[in-house]
Amino acid sequence: MSRRTCQKGPATPAEPPTVAAPEFLTVEESATLLRVNRKTLYEAIRLGQVPGIARLGRVLRIRRDALLAWRPGNGGPALGEKP
Repeated sequence: MSRRTCQKGPATPAEPPTVAAPEFLTVEESATLLRVNRKTLYEAIRLGQVPGIARLGRVLRIRRDALLAWRPGNGGPALGEKP
């Protein structure tokens, strides 16, 4: 008996599904995006240093566009300079 093999045509790579980026991020997603510790980001939020914060009860969400436009660490005067 002979064994028949199925021959497939050339394999075409499937395109990954396009998923729109969410407008609001969780604190965990934002910390990953900024490459900082989650607790560090919570502290910056508590101090009012992070723009685009939306509080929904106890839930925090951060606007993605505000976070990407924000430049942490470069907003204040240098050491020794008066504001």
